[in-house]
Amino acid sequence: MLLVVNAGSSSIKLAVFDAGLRAVLAGSVTEIGGAGRLSLGAVDRDCAAADHRAALALAFEAMAAQGVGLGDLTAAAHRVVHGGEALVQPARVTAAVIEGIEACMPLAPLHNPGNLTAIRALQALAPDLPQFVSFDTAFHSTNPEVAVSYALPVAERMRGLRRYGFHGISYGSLVQHLAERGMLPDRLLALHLGNGASLCAIKASVSVATTMGYSPLDGITMGTRTGGIDGNAVLRLAELHGIAGAGRILNRESGLLGLGGHSDMRALHAAGTPEAAFAVDHFCYWAVRHAGSMIAAMGGLDGIAFTGGIGENDAVVRGRIVDGLAWAGAVPVHIVAAEEERFIAAQALALLRAGA
Repeated sequence: MLLVVNAGSSSIKLAVFDAGLRAVLAGSVTEIGGAGRLSLGAVDRDCAAADHRAALALAFEAMAAQGVGLGDLTAAAHRVVHGGEALVQPARVTAAVIEGIEACMPLAPLHNPGNLTAIRALQALAPDLPQFVSFDTAFHSTNPEVAVSYALPVAERMRGLRRYGFHGISYGSLVQHLAERGMLPDRLLALHLGNGASLCAIKASVSVATTMGYSPLDGITMGTRTGGIDGNAVLRLAELHGIAGAGRILNRESGLLGLGGHSDMRALHAAGTPEAAFAVDHFCYWAVRHAGSMIAAMGGLDGIAFTGGIGENDAVVRGRIVDGLAWAGAVPVHIVAAEEERFIAAQALALLRAGA
């Protein structure tokens, strides 16, 4: 069996898959460092985990109580948000890979440290267990240079200031799902719509453009993130509120929350206020507008696929976006359940079987 770990700064999500990639257990440990909760399979209780190592130890106890011991695991696999320009393939964890993840910490200061903490915690708890990593940015490494380069002086571009794109594991899983069913078109507009949201132009099964950039802030309106915003507006916010304050506003107080008072699309639909209605309008408008850019990058459109919490469950939003793209022609529309953990497990098992 294989354990998949998705670690944040104060929580860990876990899933266990068998050799046939069937889910055996799934759950999480939340509020690490405080009054948390352990929810894993049949176990659901309050807990206190001082750090990621303690959280993993609690999770392993819960797993063992449900018949999955450490000795039953053949490997562990981790989602790592940022792999930079160098880490663009799933890989076995080595000292060099850890060094590469550390080097990307300035690019993803809210994510990579937690990812790496979980890797090291698992090394301490199970030093002989092979570990693998999949990178959320990797799927977009096929974007052409003209698509990823900011028009900055060379010295600034050499610092790593470029477009990377995110949600790559979700898009990779989506492509695999459609390909396995013989439903993958040549030019696919993929929309990962959730609290974080992005669009991706997928041509001949690879990413050629995406809406997120240097960070997950860019692109369409999101739950609490602005989406695309003029750089001088960012500088003005920093002038008024300081860099940390501007970062808080842009990432945590904006988007649907800033426009309509709720970050959750369901709450906006239920609110019945003009502000909530405008927030939904804004989300759909910018999704359609950015979709036009993605279609242009592919040279046309052969299919549309939705995934993520909003993409899978909100028929109203899907309908408005599809209607807004009627000018592009009638094409098949797919709704694909997010299976990121299964995709990560599949990548790790392939490397394990290849002898990595």
